[in-house]
Amino acid sequence: MKSNTGMIGAVLKMGRFAASGLLATSVNIGLYLLLANRFLPPVPANLVAYGTAVVINFLMHRFVVFKASGSVQKTFVWSMVASAGGLVLDTALVGGLNYIPFFACRQWLVKASSTAVVFFYNFVSKQYIFEKS
Repeated sequence: MKSNTGMIGAVLKMGRFAASGLLATSVNIGLYLLLANRFLPPVPANLVAYGTAVVINFLMHRFVVFKASGSVQKTFVWSMVASAGGLVLDTALVGGLNYIPFFACRQWLVKASSTAVVFFYNFVSKQYIFEKS
């Protein structure tokens, strides 16, 4: 059984993880909505928004959320590989949903839907990378 100090540390870590995810997701969605159909088509807008959020998320995980357990280079490479998988999944969902008229005129719903799916992928992959590698 964990001590109270251990439990408090775990809760604080989870809070930092949630805050970093909220920040990165806010940047992702906000930048996407700013760019989509105003300055860029949806898929390129998604690439810019997602890429920006990935960098913010890595920096937050590396310096705020997790304790360094492996080399920064190895963690960065694996984090980027996992993020590339998330980018492919996210972009496929954004591109696919924009072919459906109902979604095409509701970009906020497109991005919210793709973000919800990618959230679960990112949780599992990043937890493994930062805590197990």
